[in-house]
Amino acid sequence: MSKTPFQPYVPASARLPEFTLRAVVLGVVISVVLGAANAYLGLKAGMTVAATYPAAVLAMALLRLRKASILEENIARSAGSAGESVAAGAIFTIPAFVLAGVWPSFSGADAYWQSTGFMVLGGVIGILFIVLLRKILVEDPELPFPESVAAAEIHKAGQGGGGAARLLFSAMGLGAAIFALGSFKLFAIGKEFLVSLGTLGGGIRLGNATGGTPLPVGGFTAVTTPSVSPAYLGVGFVIGPELAALNFSGGVLAWGLMVPLLTYILGPQLQQYVPANDPDGGWTAIAFALWLNIVRPIAVGGMLVGAAYTLFRMRHSLLAGISRAVGDLKAGASQRSVTANRLDHDIHSRWIFGGLGVALLVMIALYVFLSESALGGTLTAIIMLIVGFFFAAVSGNLVGLIGSSNNPVSGLTLSTVLIAALLMVVVGVSGSDGVAATLGVAAVICVSSAVAGEMLQDLKVGHILGATPSRMQMGDMLATVVSALVMYFPLLVLHESNIKAGGIGFGDRALPAPQAGLMASLAQGIVGGEMAWPLVIFGMLMGLALILIRMRSPMLFAVGMYLPLETTFTIFVGGLIRWAMDSIARRRQLNAAQTARVENAGVLMASGLIAGEALTALGVATWVFFAPEGAGLPSFFANPSIVAGMLVLLVLATLMVRIPLARAGNPEDPAPPQAMV
Repeated sequence: MSKTPFQPYVPASARLPEFTLRAVVLGVVISVVLGAANAYLGLKAGMTVAATYPAAVLAMALLRLRKASILEENIARSAGSAGESVAAGAIFTIPAFVLAGVWPSFSGADAYWQSTGFMVLGGVIGILFIVLLRKILVEDPELPFPESVAAAEIHKAGQGGGGAARLLFSAMGLGAAIFALGSFKLFAIGKEFLVSLGTLGGGIRLGNATGGTPLPVGGFTAVTTPSVSPAYLGVGFVIGPELAALNFSGGVLAWGLMVPLLTYILGPQLQQYVPANDPDGGWTAIAFALWLNIVRPIAVGGMLVGAAYTLFRMRHSLLAGISRAVGDLKAGASQRSVTANRLDHDIHSRWIFGGLGVALLVMIALYVFLSESALGGTLTAIIMLIVGFFFAAVSGNLVGLIGSSNNPVSGLTLSTVLIAALLMVVVGVSGSDGVAATLGVAAVICVSSAVAGEMLQDLKVGHILGATPSRMQMGDMLATVVSALVMYFPLLVLHESNIKAGGIGFGDRALPAPQAGLMASLAQGIVGGEMAWPLVIFGMLMGLALILIRMRSPMLFAVGMYLPLETTFTIFVGGLIRWAMDSIARRRQLNAAQTARVENAGVLMASGLIAGEALTALGVATWVFFAPEGAGLPSFFANPSIVAGMLVLLVLATLMVRIPLARAGNPEDPAPPQAMV
């Protein structure tokens, strides 16, 4: 039976207002605001919130007052989400220059123009690469694009009204309420537990194998409940049980095997560094430190191999995409505009390759300046441009699988740091110059990967809605450049205000910037010859083994090892909820039309939960940003109940199954269009 051809929401023959001044200006303003809020959240908590949903809601709410078209709303949303990706790349790398001592001060003009140069260059390169990859990835049937589908449903529900819109916005309200109440500590959103897996053979001996007192130490690990996160549940629901389980299996390996084994072997040696008054003997801190410093580098090695394997499997499509781009470059622009479908219009290839050529020259000048080596700077720029394309493709693939909220950009950046630092060692650049060049490479590629993933997610939304890709690409290019030009100032305000309050700026308890600290440590360690290569190589061998046993996505498995366990656990629970809904639908023997209505309602509800939490998280971050120093969020309880949190999770899971099933309708009614495109 042939599959029904995909039809966009707005047909290709339609000519609605799209790239208008009001849409672009609104998108740029939203981009700057959401980017600044995410910069704060990332520096404080080491994470950002996907801006696609709040940008969509803001665009709809403000443009609807002017009776704008859905394609104008799409342009404003797409441009508005660009700032979050620039912020993600910036917070992972820019503070590292201060933490590594490359910049003695963050308030000088040098810090501004270098920071801005990294962000502008990375953002432009990321967009240009994704233009080349758009058609390949957006039309790949193997990529579910969970967050893109959610954003498209927000736009469509806002146009149609009726029951679908009510369901979507009710779910948004539910997701927002649950996240807000958890933030205000009405209930605990999750809890970690220290688990002892027992001793083996009476413990182990330190020092002489035949002497000394055996230590009765066994394997310990820290496990966690799934977090009460409507957004993560929604992502797991949309990607389905198979991918959610694959992602979670990486976390199970990390915390169920590697951490207990490492605590058994290394725990006694590490315990001497834990304060004597630690309530659990320091085992929670030891388990977390082992995961952070040993398991995560292994996961990075796995991601390196997974990334290479992903591109190998995409090789035919990638070559076809490059050939198409070269063909467009040879063809005249006038001929292309006459023969091409509006929905296939991209920025012309001559601008893409010309822009990449200019970017390469700027990269050479920048890296020669940082490394003070003409050979080192030139070689690094050429190789990293190739690596940038590699990581842009991988980032886009990951966004298609698990959404930009879970895109491990920091993991890709770690891989970039490894490659760049090795290049510095090979060409003989060391000391602060080598560290500066390594971090400069990481900053550009990190922003490029983040922007590429977010841009592809937006292009998938446009694909579903029937937008013109070239218009979206121009809007995102403008918003990315403007966001990059101003992103330094929120970072400066946070850094300087922290110093005035008695802190040290980036890296202290009030402004930890965890990813940037890790990048600084790696750059200093590798250039100084102190990198734990055995761990990375072990991870690469693990990735090879996963390929040999034909695992569907070694990359997704390694990502599960790298992400916090509560994140992958909650996504997995979302996948189980989808499985439960589908199983009940099959047991009730629903026909094709009823099944389609149930699936659509489920996707709508999951979309609303994702958007509700994202909007509320940004609202909380904005409130904290403007609140007086030391003013925390209001709280119901000092020690909220985890039992209450699990009850909230159970109620939410029940609603995510029952509400879509209640919308199955009559068997005689025609089937609606599929939400999953």
